[in-house]
Amino acid sequence: MSYEAKARDRGQVAIEYLGFVPILLLVALAGIQLGLVAYTAQQAGTAARAGARSASLDEGYQGACQNAVSDWLADGTSCSSADLGDSVRVTADIDIPSVVPGWDFGRASRTATMPKDH
Repeated sequence: MSYEAKARDRGQVAIEYLGFVPILLLVALAGIQLGLVAYTAQQAGTAARAGARSASLDEGYQGACQNAVSDWLADGTSCSSADLGDSVRVTADIDIPSVVPGWDFGRASRTATMPKDH
């Protein structure tokens, strides 16, 4: 194979690679977004359990629920409580962050119920 043919092949490979880069970026962003969704759901579960534990001890749930969430998710966190008689139920809702501006993935919601400490 001549030198000219090798040089032409190298240029073709570079062009093919440039066409594949957007697909690689899309797959990477999808993987990161999936991780964010899973992490936010885990944080919502932790916040709901912490809030329910605190409410079962009659110490209030809001502070415990908010403090159980990572700082960068705390602004999008809301917690609610329901008194069930012998137990208490706390629901934590957290906004799911997006790596692509303009895409809304909604909220992660988790609920925890704990018996009241008498």
